[in-house]
Amino acid sequence: MGGAGVVLLLLLAGAGAGVAWRPPKGKCPPSCSCSKDSALCEGSPDLPESFSPTLLSLSLVRTGITQLKAGSFLRVPTLHLLLFTSNSFSVIEDDAFAGLSHLQYLFIEDNDIGSISKNALRGLRSLTHLSLASNNLETLPRFLFRGLETLTHVDLRGNPIQCDCRVLWLLQWMPTVNASVGTGACAGPTALAHMQLRHLDPKTFKCRAIELSWFQTVGEAALGVESFSYQGEPHMVLAQPFAGRCLVLTWDYSLQRFRPEEELSAPSVVSCKPLVLGPSLFVLAARLWGGSQLWARPGPGLRLAPTQALAPRRLLRPNDAELLWLDGQPCFVVADASKAGSTTLLCRDGPGFYPRQSLHAWHRDTDAEALELDGRPHLLLASASQRPVLFHWLGGRFERRTDIPEAEDVYATRHFQAGGDVFLCLTRYIGDSMVMRWDGSMFRLLQRLPSRGAHVFQPLLIARDQLAILGSDFAFSQVLRLEPDKGLLEPLQELGPPALVAPRAFAHITVAGRRFLFAACFKGPTQIYQHHELDLSA
Repeated sequence: MGGAGVVLLLLLAGAGAGVAWRPPKGKCPPSCSCSKDSALCEGSPDLPESFSPTLLSLSLVRTGITQLKAGSFLRVPTLHLLLFTSNSFSVIEDDAFAGLSHLQYLFIEDNDIGSISKNALRGLRSLTHLSLASNNLETLPRFLFRGLETLTHVDLRGNPIQCDCRVLWLLQWMPTVNASVGTGACAGPTALAHMQLRHLDPKTFKCRAIELSWFQTVGEAALGVESFSYQGEPHMVLAQPFAGRCLVLTWDYSLQRFRPEEELSAPSVVSCKPLVLGPSLFVLAARLWGGSQLWARPGPGLRLAPTQALAPRRLLRPNDAELLWLDGQPCFVVADASKAGSTTLLCRDGPGFYPRQSLHAWHRDTDAEALELDGRPHLLLASASQRPVLFHWLGGRFERRTDIPEAEDVYATRHFQAGGDVFLCLTRYIGDSMVMRWDGSMFRLLQRLPSRGAHVFQPLLIARDQLAILGSDFAFSQVLRLEPDKGLLEPLQELGPPALVAPRAFAHITVAGRRFLFAACFKGPTQIYQHHELDLSA
């Protein structure tokens, strides 16, 4: 029995000492000693059911009680002190102390309690002293102390507390109350064993996790996927070369699924790039054969229609298309992988988009990435013939600035920003994919990631998490998350089941308060995953 419990028991039990009183027949069980205002029960086989309704203190020592159920003390609503010691019950259920609105002292010490329900203490609005010392509690449920506004002393010492995410709420709660809290030391995990709970810093706990779980499948293979918002509604567009179309998807609020809204005829399409300008919607359909086209929707309620053939003499084998803004005007850059064609910058001029500049001729470019460095527009081109080349916007045109060192055989590049830095994800089909960071003059190697069979290494900012997804033709696609403390991408999970078959592009969208990840696959259907946030401290 805890020392405080003994003192308070003597004080309250002694209030009736020397007073001649015989409890009415049936009011003091045989296993108990009763005085005017108190009862001490020792060795009783069960929780006594007959007590004086004006009892102020009750002590239960070494009883045969196996559990505390809801409403166990409704017959003694006047209790001010309740003490349990050396009992064998292991569970305290919700509302076990219901009706004890006057209880001030509750001591549950030296028992074998392994769990306590989160609402076990509900209704104890007068409680000032609580002791759960010397039990077998490894954790306490969140909100256990909710509503106990009068607490001044809490004793949790002597329990094998596991100082993992489940204890985070307790660490956050202690500084917010005017109660002295005795917590004792951690029993685990090993790294924190024997450390005093009061010395733990809540900020060091990482108790938020995320999970991407399968949600929906969209039939037909796809090479690209893009998100856009039109008239306040989020949409996705898939480049489906075998189906010969750009497929526009929207959210069906009735079915709570994505459904087709419109499709654009585009045989051998490799990229469908959307652009919204006020009420107008444009989609650039880059095609391997038959010429690339621009589709337009002048306003809501109208359908998309082809309006322009794009640079037919320059775009002979497009492989990628990107949108960028230059001097306040929207432009597309289309990477061309043919020997005779050239990567081309197309900028808006009147009703259409026309060639502004040819770039990187004869280099068979496989990917283009638009980014901003040092406050200026830049363009990064990856090709099959040399290392990625970085261009900067200067004097109304792109000029070569530098290349990316130690980056041979790069198929594609994607960038992201975090903590004021610019990072680059470089995809390599053979060898390791890489993460680089801009140092003010060039990109420097930061991290290598094994990636045999990769065609896409896509960074995505979803909610608060900077993710990067490394797709593979030969293994499960890996989701990585940037750890701010380390500045490195760390493995988070594999995508699947169902497994992705030759993934080529990833994009995310937020709709109806839910976050989704689209995975476009070249040899299988597009898979959609839902992003979930998990609170590990709950």
